[in-house]
Amino acid sequence: MHPVLLTIFQRLGLGLLTLFLVSVVIFSALEFLPGDFGEAVLGQAATEETVAAFRRELGLDQPAVVRYVQWIASVLQGDFGTSFSGRAASGVDRSRSVVEMIGPRLSNTLFLASMAAIIAVPLALFLGITAALKRNTFYDKAVSASTLTTISFPEFFVAYLLILLFSSWLQWFPSLANVNDDMPLLERAYRAALPALTLTLVIVAHMMRMTRAAIINLLASPYIEMARLKGASPSDVILKHALPNAWAPIVNVIAFNLAYLVVGVVVVEVVFVYPGIGQLMVDAVKSRDIPVVQACALIFAATYILLNLFADVVSIATNPRLLHPK
Repeated sequence: MHPVLLTIFQRLGLGLLTLFLVSVVIFSALEFLPGDFGEAVLGQAATEETVAAFRRELGLDQPAVVRYVQWIASVLQGDFGTSFSGRAASGVDRSRSVVEMIGPRLSNTLFLASMAAIIAVPLALFLGITAALKRNTFYDKAVSASTLTTISFPEFFVAYLLILLFSSWLQWFPSLANVNDDMPLLERAYRAALPALTLTLVIVAHMMRMTRAAIINLLASPYIEMARLKGASPSDVILKHALPNAWAPIVNVIAFNLAYLVVGVVVVEVVFVYPGIGQLMVDAVKSRDIPVVQACALIFAATYILLNLFADVVSIATNPRLLHPK
């Protein structure tokens, strides 16, 4: 088997094993949370018999191992279970499917992440490459200082600064990002502008600095010096010689930040009350809706693992030592 395919299959197997271990951690962490959903719904006045009957109805009286196996078996079939919210002690079941609840929220989160990625990735690559080419100039120092300053601020602080500037003072954008599927595309983009800008400022800095470091490291290589001695133009040196060998670290950092756009949006969605999967997970934790929390956490973990796996595959596929084995 070709070394590239063999290494890709090994990474796929490692990714599946990692996802399995993460699912165990998610389930175990929720098991150790204090409190009880039955008591939270029925109230302190409920008797032990009523709480026990309610837990039996939800299946919470079964051993943890049995519930984990049942949960994983359902997830493998595309069924994340039924939300606990809507269940009541009266026996009236108004609960909804977890997939039904997560679907629109995940769509909103992906829309927000796409908006940020479309702006952040080209901007970071442009700033990183130009800063590397103009190393130690005023432009390089200004870009590096501004990005380092952005990295130093937490997401919620950047979000509140943008709300203060663009919503309170200039009144260009709404402070609350209330969107729904019935809105036209431009209106959705307008309402999601501030959270998208927050995410863009956060990830551009990291991607730009990693791109700059990768290009600077390659520009000091002997084969780059040889290309210059042969009379290659600066653009050819970058595009034909430096970038092909810099794709591996650049793709890794891009994949890492794209994963953050989906996984790390919880704080941003809560600040702007954006109806995404992060906001749904926070609400589910408050109401102790275990199936929804498990599904959200598993989706976050799977997204992070898959994007990092994609970065590994691209790094392997662009490695000349594997593409041309001796």
